[in-house]
Amino acid sequence: MDVQKMTQEPKTYTTTLGDKEIIIQTGLLAPQADGAVTVRMGDSMVLVTAVAAKEPRPGITFFPLTVDFEERLYAIGRIPGSFFRREGRPSESAILYSRLIDRSLRPLFPKGFRNDVQIIVTPLSYDQEHPLDTLGVIGASAALSISGIPFEGPIGHVRISLDDEGNFLINPTVSQYENSRLDLRVSGTADAINMVECASNEVDEETMLRALELAHRAFQPVIALQNRMKAEIGKPEMPYEVYKPGDEVAQRVREWLGGRVEEIIASAMSKEERNDALAALGAELAASFYDEVTGEYEFPLEDITTVYDDVVKETVRRRILEEGIRPDGRKPHEIRPLFAAVGLSPRSHGSGLFQRGETQVLSIATLGTMGEEQMLDDLGVMESKRYMHHYNFPPFSTGEARPLRGPRRREIGHGNLAENALRPMIPDEKEFPYTIRVVSEVLSSNGSTSMASVCASTLALMDAGVPIKKPVAGIAMGLISDPETNRFVVLTDIQGMEDHLGDMDFKVAGTRDGINALQMDIKIKGLDIELLRQALAQARDARLAILDVMLETIPEPRAELSPYAPRIFTMSIPVDKIGALIGPGGKHVRSIQEETGVKVDIAEDGTVYLAATDGEAAKRAEELVRYYTEDVEVGKIYTGKVVRVTDFGAFVQLRPGQEGLVHISQLADRRVDKVEDVVKVGDEIMVMVINIDPEGKIRLSRQAVLEGWTLEEAQAADRGSRRSSGDGRRGGGGGRGRDGGRRGGGGGRGGRR
Repeated sequence: MDVQKMTQEPKTYTTTLGDKEIIIQTGLLAPQADGAVTVRMGDSMVLVTAVAAKEPRPGITFFPLTVDFEERLYAIGRIPGSFFRREGRPSESAILYSRLIDRSLRPLFPKGFRNDVQIIVTPLSYDQEHPLDTLGVIGASAALSISGIPFEGPIGHVRISLDDEGNFLINPTVSQYENSRLDLRVSGTADAINMVECASNEVDEETMLRALELAHRAFQPVIALQNRMKAEIGKPEMPYEVYKPGDEVAQRVREWLGGRVEEIIASAMSKEERNDALAALGAELAASFYDEVTGEYEFPLEDITTVYDDVVKETVRRRILEEGIRPDGRKPHEIRPLFAAVGLSPRSHGSGLFQRGETQVLSIATLGTMGEEQMLDDLGVMESKRYMHHYNFPPFSTGEARPLRGPRRREIGHGNLAENALRPMIPDEKEFPYTIRVVSEVLSSNGSTSMASVCASTLALMDAGVPIKKPVAGIAMGLISDPETNRFVVLTDIQGMEDHLGDMDFKVAGTRDGINALQMDIKIKGLDIELLRQALAQARDARLAILDVMLETIPEPRAELSPYAPRIFTMSIPVDKIGALIGPGGKHVRSIQEETGVKVDIAEDGTVYLAATDGEAAKRAEELVRYYTEDVEVGKIYTGKVVRVTDFGAFVQLRPGQEGLVHISQLADRRVDKVEDVVKVGDEIMVMVINIDPEGKIRLSRQAVLEGWTLEEAQAADRGSRRSSGDGRRGGGGGRGRDGGRRGGGGGRGGRR
């Protein structure tokens, strides 16, 4: 049979990001996708595909974009450990990567485009030094740019960090940014920034702005490369239908509404009252176009609803831009009324309630042992996390009823944002040897629940007695802009309606001295640096005001932990004794825990953490730890168990694996003719260690304890008894007598059997 060989002619493009080469290739993999590229940096490589539906789904009035980051363990040469040996549900990192890519792309699709678009990022290789999220964003933009899918990009993406000397690092490696006090990720077009994600440690506003400017300059070569790809190999733009209500329905709806929307927006109402009033007006509007005879609407219902929503949006935005009045009557810089409280949950270790207007969050802090750290496996990079922040957004917080199906992507993202804000202020394990979990329960939502969770969690940690370095607060900034007149208003503390109808959601969290976390999403093409400068300045003023209110409630962390929190005591053992403490199959640690009720955790550096409910139990556990790990010392008195009896003495176990010989002449304060007359196997006796020879054999004396001798007296008596006995074997240290030299060894030999 003749087989025709297929030829492939992939196109390869290269550029640099910082000091690292980026290679984008297309034309080899995934040929049926609308757009498909591989992006490589070092030995990290991802495949990114972009596919759009040919037609929009019937009745849909929004843009359905889906981004999935699909982890594959073959990228690091591993087989999944699950029963079926397949990858399971996405990890937290994969969800955060998906959100990062989605937020970078979403503002750049044409208004009115309603076709389903799916971006899939599949890591093919990961060297654990060149981050996959950077490759994913660039790859998604490149795949869209050559796909023919309507997309107003391309975009670039880069990470910025600080080195130990305070110099900026462009596109750092994983090890560099993980050890930096700044981890800033920025996406944007050639002209503006459209996505920001940052975890930092009290970085001041001016440094942050310089980092943002540097990031925008740094990814320009990546954008230029994609423009070249689009010009050389890009597909023609696909035809698509822009959803827009007809002129007649728009005119008729606006005429019917008149000034009724303005009346509702201008009225002093709560969120629920305003939503109810707008919903009632919308229902009345729809009913006015319904023909009961035919059972049909004069215009498509989605068109009527869309025009109505447009009128509401225009009214809110116009009042803010022209009059400086927000839906709740505030001015642009004003914060809603604040309330803070602690200690609401009597049995929890710490609790804090924070309310800003109609947004209310209760955070609960729980202290656990070091063994309760969360273990993370991020594509083969094993890490532990001793501070965890989880965020829950139940339906009742918005007055809704819907099924509970576990945390959604948004909840995971908001929990991670709050965690980034607070993590730098958590004391290290040497100062505070606890694992800490904070859960933020959103009880009422009207904008910026993630930043309220930061404030509530600071209160909860302080109430729990966690000695945080500084309190942290957060605020969400918004934007209303008019591109035709170049007017804009930056809003402090946005509520739900302003978030929904505005152009920006810019979350800023930090201490009095700097920024700990940023997250920015926008609905317009991008923002310039001067607008970001104003937003950060307003955010700082608001953050300081909020901190003042929080500190009136609890000015500093409590000096004492909750009576229901574990008390953790620390001690150190030599690293080479960790195995002795653990014991065969964990036997020794289990015995300590069963006897004392104390939880024992052991760190790799030999630090032992004892979690107890009372001091006496911890003291006993400490004694047992020393029992298993301390070497016996000459001159000390120990209580040991007789494990073997011979005609020349008794072997006594002082520690696991450490035995010594009590010669018959040292068994009592009188002459002993038969060892069994004094001790038998299983007896516990007190003995003094009188000698440890170079081979590790231990010689003991019970007589020294009974007589109250000093070490010197005991050693002299032992020498005398051995001379008078005249039996070298019987007098030999550590048990090398008639019983056989190899078995008689104490000390070190016992530990090696």
